[in-house]
Order: sequence, then structure tokens, then C-alpha cells
Amino acid sequence: MIRFFSLLGFLLVGSGGKGPTTPAKPRIFVMELRAEIDPRAERYVKLALDEASVRQADYVIVDMDTYGGALDNADTIRKRVLEYPKPVFVFVNKNAASAGALIALAGDRIYMAPGASIGAATVVTGTGQAAPDKYQSYMRSMMRATAQAGGRNPAIAEAMVDEDLPLDSTLRTIRREGQVITLTTAEAIRFGYCEGQVNSIGEILTRNRINDYELIRYRVPAVESVIGFFLNPFVSGLLILLIIGGLYFELQTPGAVFPILISGVALVLYLVPYYLHGLAENWEVLVFLAGVGLLATEIFVIPGFGVAGIAGLVLTFGALVLLMVNNHAFDFSLVDTSRLFNASLATLVGFFGAIGLFLFGGSRLLQSRAFRRLTLQTEQRSDEGFSTNFFPERLVGQRGTSYTVLRPSGKVLIHDRVYDAATRGDYIEPGTPVEVTAQEGSALTVRRVIT
Repeated sequence: MIRFFSLLGFLLVGSGGKGPTTPAKPRIFVMELRAEIDPRAERYVKLALDEASVRQADYVIVDMDTYGGALDNADTIRKRVLEYPKPVFVFVNKNAASAGALIALAGDRIYMAPGASIGAATVVTGTGQAAPDKYQSYMRSMMRATAQAGGRNPAIAEAMVDEDLPLDSTLRTIRREGQVITLTTAEAIRFGYCEGQVNSIGEILTRNRINDYELIRYRVPAVESVIGFFLNPFVSGLLILLIIGGLYFELQTPGAVFPILISGVALVLYLVPYYLHGLAENWEVLVFLAGVGLLATEIFVIPGFGVAGIAGLVLTFGALVLLMVNNHAFDFSLVDTSRLFNASLATLVGFFGAIGLFLFGGSRLLQSRAFRRLTLQTEQRSDEGFSTNFFPERLVGQRGTSYTVLRPSGKVLIHDRVYDAATRGDYIEPGTPVEVTAQEGSALTVRRVIT
């Protein structure tokens, strides 16, 4: 009897007091890559893979249909896919062109839909022409290294970039004269660039003997959707208008707070989305702040409008444009011309819209009922007993002597009393006879008495 209870206790302790456990279902995480490869796509992939890690996904499937995009963003995505610790399957449905081909090669396995294609990875400029050879060489090396990492023929990967690359007789059958390689589904299967033709993600899982699974489809968080809204060039133009308009009306009515608050909020809504999506670099933000600083110096410190003001306008305008395009240290060769045009147009609309607001809407806004609630509207009128005259008697016409040097400001002595005074630009030595020509506030205007 003792042995029976001892054996029972051993079994309970050894099993933790629990019965047999049911193995967890494999978790399949699906993310769609169906747009241009740009900073937004790069951030999308980062967030998706982070979410897959949090959800402890066993497999990640990239549902791809893209014609490519920016090379640097594609390279970053490629590295994330290569370094991801769990298997990543790529479903080409229906296109994996250019930068998309590079990302697809980073997957552990590639599956393609009927009629799909992969390849045509030549780097092009914003005008659609082939980029300089330094970019083509960089792309060839990445394609070659990525293909080798996946156990695929690197010569085909390089030939997707360079139409002049020599190939053996077998590979020449899949490339037309003077063109880079683009593989159909059948050709990709034949040359080891595709594990099979499938019609759906379910078929991919069946081919890999993954059954009774939990499917998780990635959805962009609501916050990211809001951020994406502010990346619209039209919205960016409105934000620029609010930034400049808020600064202008704050200068018109110092201390009102509300205009500068609107300007500050608009500036945050403008900068943060571009910064999070990798468009706004630190140096571009610094250029913008330097431009604003020069404009403030011109307004508050330096009289008139000169070099500082012009430089401030150029830096501010240039920074607002650069923040919206994915350039690299003023290298615009890979920036799409339409994107550069939209960024410049949005900035111009913001600037000239603000000017129009100043000219036609400024007076109306200052007189509106809503604005009057934010500012002091009472007047201190002379007929109500208010006065700005600090002198107990009228001194215009009185004579005295300069007590200090007037250049043009200084002090004068009149009837044994010292007053602050200024000339209209004349330089007067101490002890020179002077006459008061005007008095206003706490200062006198004087001139030299010629005897």
C-alpha cells in the first residue's frame, strides 16, 4: 500500500499535477506588401514583423504584389526578412519586380500564383532612365548575395539587373536580347526561384504540411492610419499654411498664445509623420530650424530685410521640400519626379496661401468676434483721463543744454532737471544749447540751438 501511494505521488510531482497537454496550433502570420516600396512600406514591414514576434508566430507569409520602389528601403526590408528568426514564405501574387524581386529572394521559400512574374531589377532614376553604374553594381551585389543565401543561382539574380551579363546557353533561353531577366512562374520553378505554383495561402500551408493552424492577418494600427493621412501632400500644404500663419498672427498680437499654439501643433503634425516614416532626417530638421532662426533674427534683431531674411526663407522652404522626399544628401537621381513636384507644389501652396491669408484674411480675423475673445479690446482714451505724458508741464519750445552726448539719444538739462532726450539723427556734444521740439511718452525730441 505504501509503495502504491509513493508511486502515485511520484507521477503527480513529475507531471506537475496536470494531465496530458494539447499541442498549440501553429500560428501563421500574414502581411501584405502590395504597394510601392518606399519609407512607408519599410515602416509597415518593421511594424508587421515586430507584431509577428509579439504574437509568437511560427511562420510569416508575405503576400506580395509590387512593381518595386526605392532601393535603400528595399535593402532595409531585405535585411529584416533575412534576419527574422522564423521561416518567412513569400507569395508572389502577381508581381515581384525590381525592389520587390530583391525582397522576395530574401524569403526562405518563394511561391508564385499562375501568371505571376519576378525580376526586372534594374535600378532606374526618377525619370525612368537607368541609374548610373554605381547603383547597378550595388544592386547586382545585393541580388547575388541574397540569392546565394537562399541557395539559388546567383547568375540569374544578377541578370535580373544587368542585361549585358554573359550567361550560359541554358540561361540565355529565358532572356531576350538586350533585356534583363524576368521569370514567369514556370521558369522560376524550373530554375529554382520558386518552390511551386499556388493559388492561395492555404495551398502554401498544405504544401508544407501545416494543418490545423491559427491564421493571423496583420492590420495597420489606427495610429499609423492617422499618421499616413498627414503624409498626403495636400494635408502637408495646409499644415505649412498653419505653421506660417500662426507665427505671423502671433507677431501681430504678441501674447495672444492661440496663434503660436496652432503653429506649434501644425509643426509637430508635419514633422513627426515624416520622421517616423524615415523621410525626415535629422539634418533636414536642423536645416528647417536654422531657417526659422534666421527669420526670427531678421525680424527681432536686424532692422530691415537682408541676407539673414533671404537665407532664412531659402533654408525654410528647402527644408520643407526635402522633408517630403526620400533624397540622400541632395542626391535626387533616384527620386521620382512626380514626388518631387508634389512636394514643391505643396510647399508653395502653403507659403502663398499664408501670404494670401495675411493680405486678405488678416484684418477680418483680427476684427472677428472669436479673435476678440482672445485679446484685450479695451482702450485707454484721453477723454477718460488716461494720458501717456510723463511730464508735469509742457516743455516744447523750452531751452536747455545737453547733459550727455546725444548720438542721437542721451540726456538734457532743462530748468535744473535732467530728462531723457533724442535728436533726429544729429550728434551733439555735452554742454551744447538745445531746444525741445516735441515731447511724447517719457522722452523728448531736441535740436541744437544755433546762436
